Amino acid sequence: MSAPPRAAPAGADIRRIRLDAGGITLSGLLARPTGPPRPGGANRPVVLAVHGRSMRADYFHARTHPDLSLLDVAVARGHTVVALDRPGYGASAERLPEGQTVDEQSATVHAALRSFSADHAARAGFVVLAHSHGGKLALRLAADDSAGRIRGLDISGCGVEYSAAARGLPSSLGAGASRLNWGPLRLYPPGTFQQARSLLAPTPPREDGEWLRWPHQYRDLAPRVRVPVRFTFADHEAWWRLGDSDLAELAGALTAAPRVGVHRHPDAGHNISLGWSARAYHLRALEFLEACR
Repeated sequence: MSAPPRAAPAGADIRRIRLDAGGITLSGLLARPTGPPRPGGANRPVVLAVHGRSMRADYFHARTHPDLSLLDVAVARGHTVVALDRPGYGASAERLPEGQTVDEQSATVHAALRSFSADHAARAGFVVLAHSHGGKLALRLAADDSAGRIRGLDISGCGVEYSAAARGLPSSLGAGASRLNWGPLRLYPPGTFQQARSLLAPTPPREDGEWLRWPHQYRDLAPRVRVPVRFTFADHEAWWRLGDSDLAELAGALTAAPRVGVHRHPDAGHNISLGWSARAYHLRALEFLEACR
């Protein structure tokens, strides 16, 4: 069981939520500013935060240092954030013991967004901040978005082709994957790895079984993404091939996206939102997403 959210900072309401997603219950965290509405606040998209493999929504609410939580940083800038446990994780794990493919997760999460919009103000739609495998879901959400509710994507730690080291690993949790997941340990505050134990969850089999198909899936769905996209890779990213030709393919496949950026983030490992440089990444991501209307 994951630890409860730590106390919300002044001016923030952070709580656990459950959303109906077409008969499937998805859990997560909802963070909202409190106090008088800010100018233009109603016209800001809701930030949807989507975690990677073997993690939980709490990945975006780091408790080792108050500056590192995406939820805290975003609320301080006037954003509402919904960090969801992806289908097969959290409250839906019992209902979906095998998990779902990326395509199936997209349908489930779109149903959850409709449910959220019915109960909360989301007139300006959603922007998505996603990590690793969550980036695959973010791209699929945008490609499947016939209603136009997704306005932009900021994705960290998700490329096209896996590195040779990653392709040789049977699991994202063992067999040497720690080096790929974290990079140098000095990049993280004390207590990060103890806290991380509460964030971990088994990767559902259906999700785990399709990960090597991702390059083909990306090349198929990328031309259907019609919103701005920003990719960020930590300077110690090891899961992906990141040569010039790899990054050119990543950006070039998004032929319908109005803007595409690819950035490298210093002093960070793959789990970028848990490290010392998380605040700088979150601020840059939010700045990009704030321009997606």
